[in-house]
Amino acid sequence: MRAFHANWTGPFFARNGAAMPYAVPPFELFTTALSALYWRRENGSIAMLCDRTAQDYYTALGLDFLWDGGMHPVLDTVDPEIDPICFWAAGKLYALRAFGAPCVMIDTDFIVWRDLSARLDGHTLLTIHAEDILPDIYPGPDAFTLHRPFDLDALDWTVRPANTALSYFGDPAFTARYAQTAIDFMRAASPADDSLTYMVFAEQRLLPMLAARDGVPLEFFMDLPALFLSGQDWFTHVWGFKQQMQADPALYDGFCRRCAARLTRDFPQAAKALRDVPSLTTYFSQTPIP
Repeated sequence: MRAFHANWTGPFFARNGAAMPYAVPPFELFTTALSALYWRRENGSIAMLCDRTAQDYYTALGLDFLWDGGMHPVLDTVDPEIDPICFWAAGKLYALRAFGAPCVMIDTDFIVWRDLSARLDGHTLLTIHAEDILPDIYPGPDAFTLHRPFDLDALDWTVRPANTALSYFGDPAFTARYAQTAIDFMRAASPADDSLTYMVFAEQRLLPMLAARDGVPLEFFMDLPALFLSGQDWFTHVWGFKQQMQADPALYDGFCRRCAARLTRDFPQAAKALRDVPSLTTYFSQTPIP
């Protein structure tokens, strides 16, 4: 199964200014490497859909080998109307539109440890899990301010959102409609202080709404509690752990060292390349590479 990562650097420069050199933090370089390499070993090909800045960054670090499907700078064409602070994950939706189905869309902080082929068989649309309709995160249509027409009233607001950190799209026509509708919403939305609700609507709430409207069966790999059960060995999603690591340097260091050890054990040639990345070298210091 063909898969893709996405990296749009627009949000980085919107937050930090155009003069700031682009960089990905060490923990995310590690999860990106593990995500790509395990996908390739267990499931198939993976590409990186990004902008030119991200492509140059990974190439300069010697990490372009991670994506056997190549790096494709298709995200330089993200509409300048789209607010990169409000819609920090817009690049994923543009990447999905460019890549097309059937495919798997996977975040760079999400790792699939095992072969998914049997779990994908016979399905049209899958995401990692559903989410509850929490009003602070998934409010009703009155919460959104638009400066262009977009029919919010035609959607079923009782459908539970779908977390898209890992998503399988099997229907090319539906996939194209979803990606374009999400882009249309982002272009129609007025800049908002509450960027979370706008972004998760475009990415995670529209998907099940459109699937329900179009009669496309949406299913889930597991429920949210199961994802974090001890012994669950299918998936790792680092998203909720990021804030903890940022607040605890020892936790951060330990996580990166565990990633270095796992890469050294399972992908020694890749580990040699990662060890040469200046920001990652220290995490290999207690893990000799054969």
